[in-house]
Amino acid sequence: MNNYQPYFDLGKLIAKYLRNELTEQEKDELEQWLQADEHNPELFKKLTDQTIIDSELETFEANDKDKAWKNIVKKTGFKKTNRTKATLKLWPSYAAAVILLIALGVTLTRYRHTSGEQKIAIKSQKDLLPGSNKAILTLADGSKIVLDDTKRGKIASQQNIVITKDESGELVYQVAEATQHEDQPLFEKVVMNMLATPRGGQYEIVLPDGTKVWLNSASSLKYPTAFAGNERRVELTGEAYFEVSKDPNKPFYVKTTTQTVTVLGTHFNINSYADEATTKTTLLEGSVKVISNTSGASVKLKPGEQAVNTINTIDVKENADIDEAVAWKNGKFLFRNTDLHTIMRQLSRWYDVDVEYQGNVVQKHYRGRISRNVPVSEIFQILKTSGINFTIDGRKIIVRS
Repeated sequence: MNNYQPYFDLGKLIAKYLRNELTEQEKDELEQWLQADEHNPELFKKLTDQTIIDSELETFEANDKDKAWKNIVKKTGFKKTNRTKATLKLWPSYAAAVILLIALGVTLTRYRHTSGEQKIAIKSQKDLLPGSNKAILTLADGSKIVLDDTKRGKIASQQNIVITKDESGELVYQVAEATQHEDQPLFEKVVMNMLATPRGGQYEIVLPDGTKVWLNSASSLKYPTAFAGNERRVELTGEAYFEVSKDPNKPFYVKTTTQTVTVLGTHFNINSYADEATTKTTLLEGSVKVISNTSGASVKLKPGEQAVNTINTIDVKENADIDEAVAWKNGKFLFRNTDLHTIMRQLSRWYDVDVEYQGNVVQKHYRGRISRNVPVSEIFQILKTSGINFTIDGRKIIVRS
């Protein structure tokens, strides 16, 4: 076993986790390892798979380590050709951790089969799949188009605007190429459209002025099919990331229930969900002005700053966590000292589930990073080291201490 000694601590932590014997310090150590690489939670789930442990235990005890190694690598699916360079550097620790887990698990297997006290965070074999690109487009006449079922190409036309879905899946508004008479107005009147994502959905749209908007789950964006006049106005519920096309002569306004953001051309994120205590506007590039719809208070943001808008005040947070604010747009969950209820609200929107708390669930805070494109059980791997249990019941997550 000398070749595997450098990874003894990791194997020991995993084995003690399975026996429900981790100390608070060891829980922190295991959580740090889970956060060290985006593939670690997936590996952890497979390392704790009792089927793999049981099937290879006899092979290891027979001292056929090479065979056990190959079988475990095959069953966990961690092939060298499918990993990045950074992950490949950790490859020896992956396999070594499995071997050590089995070595330490000689008595563990019997323990798990006989103990009724073992607490497993995921008590149901059911799982919930992540969200995807889907939304409903409501046209000016009230007709609705389900975009996740719509083929690429032309979707609809209104006045002189053609709405298409391009090869990347974006919804694009463009002025038709038909020749216009000089005395004929380009747009007869301003008509409004609305793009809405359900829970478990997200979508991208290119507005008539070239502005790109990424819409998060359970959100909606109301906008005109053309920006006539000397301004550009849209209305947002939920969360969206904006890359506003620059036009000094036409300021861009984003109105939510609590505030209005004014820009000329910039990149920013607005989180304005009704079930969140505050509205957060995070600036990545350019400058914006945030005005409260109730008090009239206003602030100007510089890149890297975040406006936190409550009912009566707007506070500016300097050196805001930009990565955390736009993690959803980049396909990640990013927790930086994030409380459990905030995390569960994010999971509720993305996995289209309700959340129920039972008993005295202690409010804990978490740190971690993981892809949004994984089943919800893999998110639980980050959370369950703190002693919180999760049960999946249909489209509900039950949280217990």
